[in-house]
Amino acid sequence: MKSLKLRTSAIAMTALMVLLTSACGKAETTTTSSTADTKNSTSTATADTKKSTEPVKVIWWHSMSGELGKAVDKLVADFNASQKNVQVEAVFQGTYDESLNKMKASMDTKSGPSLIQVYEIGSRFMIDSKAITPVQKFVDADKFDLSQLEDNILSYYKFDDKLYSMPFNTSNPILYYNKDMFKAAGLDPEKPPTTYEDIAKAAQALSKDGKSGSSFAIYGWFMEQFFANQGVEYLNNGNGRTAAATESLVNNEAGVKTLTWWKDMVDNKTSANLGRKTDDTKKAFLAGQVAMTLDSTASLRGIVSGAEGKFQVGTGTLPKPADAKDGGVVVGGASLYILNNKSEAEQKGAWEFIKFLTNPQTQAWWHVNTGYFPITKKAYDEQLVKDNLAKYPQFQTAIDQLHNTKANKATQGAVMGVFPEARQIVETAIEEALTGKKAPKDALDGAAKSITEKIAAYNKTVK
Repeated sequence: MKSLKLRTSAIAMTALMVLLTSACGKAETTTTSSTADTKNSTSTATADTKKSTEPVKVIWWHSMSGELGKAVDKLVADFNASQKNVQVEAVFQGTYDESLNKMKASMDTKSGPSLIQVYEIGSRFMIDSKAITPVQKFVDADKFDLSQLEDNILSYYKFDDKLYSMPFNTSNPILYYNKDMFKAAGLDPEKPPTTYEDIAKAAQALSKDGKSGSSFAIYGWFMEQFFANQGVEYLNNGNGRTAAATESLVNNEAGVKTLTWWKDMVDNKTSANLGRKTDDTKKAFLAGQVAMTLDSTASLRGIVSGAEGKFQVGTGTLPKPADAKDGGVVVGGASLYILNNKSEAEQKGAWEFIKFLTNPQTQAWWHVNTGYFPITKKAYDEQLVKDNLAKYPQFQTAIDQLHNTKANKATQGAVMGVFPEARQIVETAIEEALTGKKAPKDALDGAAKSITEKIAAYNKTVK
């Protein structure tokens, strides 16, 4: 993400747009003949009536493609059919990065969306941009009960006890393992390893016949999660939450311990280094070439279905050092922001759609059809979810991991305006260590220095 100097013109445009009270477009007027003024009067009255009853149009930019895109379209169609006051139009804008860059380009114009889906690591930028109306404003005005939503999901998107966006698609990483390979190696297929030490020991036993005991993608998200699972903050100033972060802590003891453990397994050939793409580790896992891997909870259905008829898939919690303090996982995924350069009517329309998305029935359907967590607690009471859990009992691991996460600044998640860039820097450092170019400590020292410099440059742009 490139640093963005906030523009006064955006603020001016915001002020102008607040004065507009209607998002309605022009009503089409149809007159039939050339007779009298009375018909013209009738036509005018009809047009006024049509204009006043025309639904508010809400443009929603999202980054859900493929089957997820179809699920989004179904949610929008269901909402539009449920009432007549607001009509949502979902527009796919490419990846999270592409969509966010398009939003930046539209900030001084009317061409942007009313509502936008932004990945979790874009949170600090969205707040600093001054381009949004915090969801908390609508929550307060509507007396909307936030206690019905999952606390550990809400906490990521809260700053100074204020909710800036509504969580939408939420996931965590979990351990996936091949139960058949565990059994063949003399390991208990019903007892997945939970610590770094146990993972290393199991990987040793599982590495035979040209197959690797494990393979974890070089993904910065995993490093962030390993920190949280040790109860350790990734950035200074309370992970960037008590004050704006000024320093990366990726090179501290937790980081070095994690990368050393990871590198040792690669060095002794009990873990295969397949690069940065989780798709590659997933394919190797489904082909029976690796016995353990890490992936998102949102991948669970695809992985279980992909292994059907070949082997049984087991799931375990994200591993951590045996001596780790209380921790847990940080929510991944994305949330929904309401843009403040749209009329009050559009913003309220976006909020009505958001409320629809949070109801238990909607959340149950979304969860079952995508694999993302329900953000609403009562969604678990829906029969649809109960039936899905019976079919995919592995998902209980993900639910328990989320609910057992200890609330603290580490598990609330780090926030910084240059997070996308920082994630790439960390991935480069992991790569350098795993390929032997640098020692783990040296690689992470370099990453921390680079990220800290980028944070400083970004912070200078924020007023």
